[in-house]
Amino acid sequence: MGNVEYKKFIEKKTHLKKHSGFKYIFMPDFLYDFQKYLIEWSILRGRAAIFADCGLGKTPMQLVWAENIARKENKRVLILTPLAVSLQTVREGEKFGIECYRSINGKLKGKIIVTNYEKIQYFNSKDFIGVVCDESSILKNYNGARRGLITEFMKKIPYRLLCTATAAPNDYTELGTSSEALSVMGYIDMLNRFYKNTQSNCALKSHYRKNGEQAPHWMFKKHAENHFWRWVASWAKAIRKPSDIGFSNDGFNLPRLIEKETIIKCSRPLAGRLFVEPAFTLQEQRAERRATIQERCETVAAKLNSNSIAIAWCHLNDEGDLLERLIPDSKQVKGGMSDDKKEAILSDFSAGNIRVLITKPKISGFGLNWQHCSHMSFFPSHSYEQYYQGVRRCWRFGQKNEVVVDIITTEGEFRVLKNLQRKAEKADKMFTKLIKFMNKSLHINTDLNYNKPMEVPVWL
Repeated sequence: MGNVEYKKFIEKKTHLKKHSGFKYIFMPDFLYDFQKYLIEWSILRGRAAIFADCGLGKTPMQLVWAENIARKENKRVLILTPLAVSLQTVREGEKFGIECYRSINGKLKGKIIVTNYEKIQYFNSKDFIGVVCDESSILKNYNGARRGLITEFMKKIPYRLLCTATAAPNDYTELGTSSEALSVMGYIDMLNRFYKNTQSNCALKSHYRKNGEQAPHWMFKKHAENHFWRWVASWAKAIRKPSDIGFSNDGFNLPRLIEKETIIKCSRPLAGRLFVEPAFTLQEQRAERRATIQERCETVAAKLNSNSIAIAWCHLNDEGDLLERLIPDSKQVKGGMSDDKKEAILSDFSAGNIRVLITKPKISGFGLNWQHCSHMSFFPSHSYEQYYQGVRRCWRFGQKNEVVVDIITTEGEFRVLKNLQRKAEKADKMFTKLIKFMNKSLHINTDLNYNKPMEVPVWL
């Protein structure tokens, strides 16, 4: 490899060096005081993350952030959103008087462009001075190629903002995804600095899965936990309610959440068994879930067959297809549909044209505002993020009614709800730690300045 090719190779690998922000030049009156504070902080930093709970106004905050960057630099800003949220973002822009345009084919108009994550391949990062990742925790749900494409796209863009309500719902090490996206510290570098694993190495879970081995468990190094949260607080702000950062909670009080659990008994023995027994292993739980599809879906249909607007969350196509047959005035969004068809159905539900929406959390569980709906059913899984995000599409600040969640589960899934409760406690601990250390942040210099030419020995 020649010197020129090697320099290009290194340049492609390196992230943009540290970039400082600026004092805001646009701060509209429609924002709440806590939103102004978060916007001012994120603009001053240049590259930052806002971990704000559902309904706290991440969309107007990211629109105002983008408007400031576009005005200051007189260049374009790209806002990346989950499916169907791009239309919602444009509507919010119209509502607040911030001009933004949706593009799904790479065509550019105006200074603020909004698109879905799935369309990023149509855009060139060199056309943008800033980028916003809405519901940024969704990045880990994409396959490696898609996630790599998004990270590569952002790497050289000076201004970046990540917004999400569930930054690391299952594992604190997932914060490394956000850190790397902001070029604060690489994911592996973060692990090596603050963590150790049971194998005393830095191999990722994918390495062990590929070889069919048990992945190691990561844990904080001795005395590293507080330093870790101080470091995260240097590039991220976390807020569950305005009082977390010293502002009034007026207007931000949630209505009551009513969770009703219905347990379906498995009337047939699992494959290979003579008698009906509780499901203990993950494989047995999945088998029982499939064995009880008819009973579970009939229970959901009975609970949602009224005049109220509702959402039926499911995980399997067979569940969705059966629910659609059992609930006449329903529409289903599923994986085999085109993005355009999914978006059209989700937009129709948002507009109130569909009474019951049947969909999966991994498709529709991020970013959409459905305060017009206050009833849903849920088949729980081990994913806390899917349950949290699904429920918070409706149970969010701005909801006027009590929200009813009918949890339809089986006898063998009693451990699932226990696991969800454990993950909820861990997520709450994360926010508590971040809030505690937000005013005691730890800045770590990770700039790599390779500004000296490499001399090759004459004998080579």
